[in-house]
Amino acid sequence: MDYGHVLEFGTFITPLNDPPRHAVDLAVLAERLGFDLVTLQDHPYQPRFHDTLTLLTWIAARTERVRLMANVHNLPLRPPAVLARAAASLDLLSGGRFDLGLGAGGFWDAIEAMGGRRLTPGQAVDALGEAIDIVRGLWHADSPEAFRVDGEFYSVDGAKRGPAPAHDIPIVLGAYKPRMLRLLGAKADGWLPSFGYLQPGDIPKANAVIDAAATDAGRTPADIRRLLNIGGRFSARSGGPFDGPASDWAEQIARLALEDGFGTFILASDDAETMREFAESVVPAVCEAVSAARRA
Repeated sequence: MDYGHVLEFGTFITPLNDPPRHAVDLAVLAERLGFDLVTLQDHPYQPRFHDTLTLLTWIAARTERVRLMANVHNLPLRPPAVLARAAASLDLLSGGRFDLGLGAGGFWDAIEAMGGRRLTPGQAVDALGEAIDIVRGLWHADSPEAFRVDGEFYSVDGAKRGPAPAHDIPIVLGAYKPRMLRLLGAKADGWLPSFGYLQPGDIPKANAVIDAAATDAGRTPADIRRLLNIGGRFSARSGGPFDGPASDWAEQIARLALEDGFGTFILASDDAETMREFAESVVPAVCEAVSAARRA
């Protein structure tokens, strides 16, 4: 299932606060190596991590081209109306380089310890649906009416809209279960799972759910980008998925692009040499293989 997406490559960095600027230095390196996207974990209850939005702003100021995104924002601890303004502000300050990644929540003990509301899985999906509507509504700065949403989990009552972001910010969801995938197909712009959490057969099943929901909502399934977090190690011998030489990695990624429709591949690594090997040995081979297959 090739959706024909232009290939993009990103990196997934752990925002550790020791040493203080390690994540920033890795992001600068990622831009220098030609990556298209830099993403960061968002776990506000984790004191070993810098605050993700603050760190993304710092990275935006140190880079010029690379796009930025949380992988993914912890919605239960980031009220959607405030997050909408933060996202628009960062997009404006960075010249249109911010994408919005959202997650419904997990680690509920830690979320509750930070003042968040504990939700059931179903409630968390419903809350995310409300949040998407609020975020998009506040970005519509040209609308003259005050903005109101009376939801079960989130409400705004007469909020002024704006600011409008510099570009049409895509909303990307980390999603695995059918209910979340249906929400994604109906309302979001991208699917972002992690390869390590997927079982054989999960990808085509998920794509089918997303595509059906998109079609039911009057949307074009191919317009929903498929992104994938990948991680592993480079080694001389093949040891399984993403465990082997760069040529094996390139073959696996090309297959995921051509057979499963993924267009963005995000390397989860805080190691500079792994990032360099991926950028210099894997990315060109993937692009060549996918281009050749599409020309055939």
